[in-house]
Amino acid sequence: MAQASVIKPDIFAWEGTDKKGKKIKGESSATNPAMVKADLRRQGIRPLKVRKKSALFTSAKKKKILPKDIAIFTRQLSTMMGAGVPLVQSFEIIGKGHENPSMQELIMTIKADVESGGTLADTLRKHPLYFDELVCNLVAAGEQAGILEGLLDKIATYKEKTEAMKAKIKKALTYPAAVVVVAFIVTAILLIFVVPTFEELFNGFGAELPAFTQMVIGLSEWMQSNWWVVILGVAGAVYGFSQGKKRSPKFAHTLDKLILKMPIFGEIVTKAIIARFARTMSTMFAAGVPLVEAMESVAGAAGNELYKEGILDMRDNVATGQQLQLTMQQTGLFPNMVVQMVAIGEESGSLDKMLGKVADFYEEEVDNAVDNLSSLLEPMIMAILGVLVGGLIIAMYLPIFKMGSVV
Repeated sequence: MAQASVIKPDIFAWEGTDKKGKKIKGESSATNPAMVKADLRRQGIRPLKVRKKSALFTSAKKKKILPKDIAIFTRQLSTMMGAGVPLVQSFEIIGKGHENPSMQELIMTIKADVESGGTLADTLRKHPLYFDELVCNLVAAGEQAGILEGLLDKIATYKEKTEAMKAKIKKALTYPAAVVVVAFIVTAILLIFVVPTFEELFNGFGAELPAFTQMVIGLSEWMQSNWWVVILGVAGAVYGFSQGKKRSPKFAHTLDKLILKMPIFGEIVTKAIIARFARTMSTMFAAGVPLVEAMESVAGAAGNELYKEGILDMRDNVATGQQLQLTMQQTGLFPNMVVQMVAIGEESGSLDKMLGKVADFYEEEVDNAVDNLSSLLEPMIMAILGVLVGGLIIAMYLPIFKMGSVV
């Protein structure tokens, strides 16, 4: 049976007068002008003009919805419900107050679905790009148990901690990546535009050039003729890696395995995965989601094919009656400390608290490792800049030094 299509709300600009007769203007999100007028009358505003804003005007202001926006939305919704504001009214307040029109549209669509009688969990499942299975399962558990407010708070905390860890790693890698990219661009400019000028000068020397200078001139000539090959090669490699990871499970598995074995960076990735595993499992278990069901969402949140496969194997073994700590030990993916903490949690009946402590510990470890990585990368960046730019300068001045020594 085909599902009915969801009518997306539009942005309407309106003018009206308040109870004192003062003219006011504003914008509202609704499916038709009649809904806007009805909403304005409920607020004590007499509508005078209501018109739909043009798609060209509204789309120009639209921004991409980021995971950070979803985390803030979840926190706001949790706070509103904690203050006793009804769910539908909470959507209205949050939606109208959001600066991103795309997020406004998403919130108002959710509001319309909930108003029509759908559950919040089912409504969120219609937007898998923004609400993953983990969030939907937790919301469903909260609605069934009547503790939606508490679970929204847990989801908000989970999202905030996860996004904070991602942001810290990205921040640490952005600076060195930007410097290396700029260094290669500067090198390409020198090879294509500057080195040829020196080559014309050297042609009048009438003497044999040093081998290093000849090599740089040869590289410059190749770059002048084949610069497009370099650009296409880099773009093709990036596109190929991204598509290969999406379309080929075997390639994704091999790539993720290699990442974990990388020196320094692999250790940070491993700690981040364990922190995410522990935080997700703790949140799901504290919400009362059955362990076997929770582990499927945990596997999806791992972010690494090797760990995803390992967690799914753990789920199958737990379903047969094995203890969680024993299945973790069998995978060989988790440090002894994590396995021991889980064993203590299982024995004492406080698995969610122990996993929360594991998550706190490894999140702090990731913070420290990222700070150390930043300190380590700075001298490496200087070395790369020295080799690339300094090497080119030396190659161009070697013939001049050679002539000076002959004279």
